[in-house]
Amino acid sequence: MKIDLHIHSRNGSDGRWSIDEIFAEAAVRGIGLISITDHDAISAQKDALRLAHEYAMACITGIELNVTHSHQDYKNGKGVSLDFLGYQIDISYAPLVKKLEELRDYRQIRADRIMANINEEFRKEGMKEFTDEDMIAILTGAEGALGRPHIADYMVGKGIASDKQEAFDKYLVRCDVPKMPLGLEEASELVHASGGKLILAHPNDPNGTSLVAYTRDLEEQQAIITGTMLEYIDGIECWHIRHDKKTIESYLGFARGKGLMVTGGSDCHQNPVLMGTLDIPGYVAGQFGL
Repeated sequence: MKIDLHIHSRNGSDGRWSIDEIFAEAAVRGIGLISITDHDAISAQKDALRLAHEYAMACITGIELNVTHSHQDYKNGKGVSLDFLGYQIDISYAPLVKKLEELRDYRQIRADRIMANINEEFRKEGMKEFTDEDMIAILTGAEGALGRPHIADYMVGKGIASDKQEAFDKYLVRCDVPKMPLGLEEASELVHASGGKLILAHPNDPNGTSLVAYTRDLEEQQAIITGTMLEYIDGIECWHIRHDKKTIESYLGFARGKGLMVTGGSDCHQNPVLMGTLDIPGYVAGQFGL
């Protein structure tokens, strides 16, 4: 049985495909256990459970939460962004639903501020500024949670940038506005109170929100987890599309030593289609009672 516990959809966040398209392809690829883990959003979960039943797959509810984390020994104690995966959550749990609504609403405020910063850069370059109509167009294209990738896509479509990376390099990095902070303790309380498990996502992802923001040394990363996270988390995402063999083996050993769960997923945003490509062992399903 193939397992993929980290997939993003267009319905809930920044995936390219709808839930229906994801499950159709997952069935073709023989995925037997799946989780949709949209950023700070659970809007796609009911459809995911329905489609999993239709395709005779096992499905666990999921979410990816962006957490602001700090460590006194790194970056002068300044906070960095880390991602955590919540699994088997009760999607009707009111405090979680309320917090996600707050995060979603702030995404719009943040997007407005980012757009204002971009317009300031456009003015310096003598370029035509974005208007309210541009924001409406971006929102229309963002069926899930609005974020910088949607603005980047729009920039590419308008010919302002040749690709998403250029959009980030030229504008979206320096025009960024901090996200609404969510602490690890609060994230842990919300996920556990909803009946779920909290997993540190892709700890050594060189391109993402990971412990690489502190250090690339695996032992140092694991010391950070030991010193600041163990009381809040249930496991580690060991298998990830950008984890090399050394990382996987190191984190598997660390998790076993600490009595933590181990999970894995492609982090597929459908560009390219990566779901089901990782060799994740069947015992991962057993940790969830499946």
